[in-house]
Amino acid sequence: MLTCIAIDDEPLALRVVTKFAEKHPALHMLRTFSNPLEAKIFIESESVDLIFLDVDMLEVNGVDFARSLSRCPLLVFTTAHKAYAVDGFELDSVDYLLKPFDYSRFERAVEKALARHAPQDYRPFLTVYEEYQLVKIHLDEIECLESMQDYVKIHLTNGRTVLTLSTLKAMYDRLPENTFIRIHRSYIVAVPHIVSFSHKKIKLPRFLLSVGESYYKDVIRFLTNSSTQ
Repeated sequence: MLTCIAIDDEPLALRVVTKFAEKHPALHMLRTFSNPLEAKIFIESESVDLIFLDVDMLEVNGVDFARSLSRCPLLVFTTAHKAYAVDGFELDSVDYLLKPFDYSRFERAVEKALARHAPQDYRPFLTVYEEYQLVKIHLDEIECLESMQDYVKIHLTNGRTVLTLSTLKAMYDRLPENTFIRIHRSYIVAVPHIVSFSHKKIKLPRFLLSVGESYYKDVIRFLTNSSTQ
């Protein structure tokens, strides 16, 4: 779990980050700050792993604030201005969230922070709601995802399934594009679990799925490029 704080001079922005952080099982929000000076004192005396830091604040620029820290935790910049992105990258920030951002985009930033924080032991995962409970699913346990009208059924390698309210497109946007590929309007498959591909069919350990006509060329291109890397 990452301990984190949020610094922003907009109360609404702090409420959004706090709400998203409380929703994520790998985050523990210690405090939020509208005053950067108070935040700096807190950072120097407490163990903080991650800062969600607004760039364009009235009292101080977030980039300058980060540069002033004697011990800088992981940084995720939040701002309404694209122009600051270069400064963020120069500070080796984890990510750069352009306001307004949704939970899915926030979650991807947290994934990057977790990977940076513990690269040896970290297993990427996503969280979904199943019957009003938040469920954590490691990406390497997903064999494929199936569209079922207003729901997505996530098939896991151990035979278990998770049914969550979502569209397949929304779920696809949350998955790493180098590991998952959409092969049909009803299916996304995990590339590491593909056993074979022939006659427009993809074989997985427990499934044999047809590749849709409109997806066929992209699948061929993706698998060809993957095999040469």
